[in-house]
Amino acid sequence: MANVLSTDKQTVIIGSLCEGSSIRSIERITGVHRDTIMRLGVRVGQGCTALLDAKMRNLDCHRLEMDEIWGFVGKKERHMRPGDDPTFGNVWTFCAIDADTKLVPAFRVSGDRDVKTATAFVLDVADRMKNRLQISTDGLSAYVEAIDWAFGGNVDYGQIIKTYGTEESVEAQRRYSAPKISSIEKKAIYGRPDFDLISTSYVERLNGTTRLHMKRLARLTYAFSKKRENFEAAVGLHFAYYNLVKRHSTLRCTPAMAAGVEKSFWTVDELVGAAMAA
Repeated sequence: MANVLSTDKQTVIIGSLCEGSSIRSIERITGVHRDTIMRLGVRVGQGCTALLDAKMRNLDCHRLEMDEIWGFVGKKERHMRPGDDPTFGNVWTFCAIDADTKLVPAFRVSGDRDVKTATAFVLDVADRMKNRLQISTDGLSAYVEAIDWAFGGNVDYGQIIKTYGTEESVEAQRRYSAPKISSIEKKAIYGRPDFDLISTSYVERLNGTTRLHMKRLARLTYAFSKKRENFEAAVGLHFAYYNLVKRHSTLRCTPAMAAGVEKSFWTVDELVGAAMAA
């Protein structure tokens, strides 16, 4: 790939992908064919996943929030037919965020939101930490068994369960935002979590940022992924850019700098170079 595109062109393409541009819009702007853009994005995205896997180790996090963000590959689950590619349909991106540094220490892409997937994700998170944590999630029951399996008794875990009201004026199939919250319940599941800190606000905000900067997850778009491999690479690219390059407005630095993983800002050019070498 480096023999085909100049370094400057690669930087422009990857930077545009990270800021939410679609592949066809980048093709129109840069004059680079969409297939070349796709191959570059997949290669850099896979390198970013390996890069984050190596860097996110022995982390000093104290308060994590976990959630999943929904998307689809190829077609939505309700349109699936016998004989379709088994990788098509729903795809869930599990992610965790440190409430203090806004670092995303781990993520996992899966076609299911079951106990098996949640356990694999939480085990990965636990393997990257060096101290006792407080964890907050929503009411997804899969997390209860997963966190018990991954942490045993060495965790403070609480759930926040939000109950939403109904809006008769809007048809269910045309509602793209949640209705008003009618009640909130917090529960201690394991250990002794601080009830004031049981929250999913930061991870829900992260989900919004992910949909904004990752065109494949934007609502009502033709830019959805056609291949699972491409989707997974795009997720790796997004979170590497989020952790290492993007300045967080409240931190005035990147999440990686706030967490002590890096000492300075990364440029997109540096990210591309590190991903290519990973």
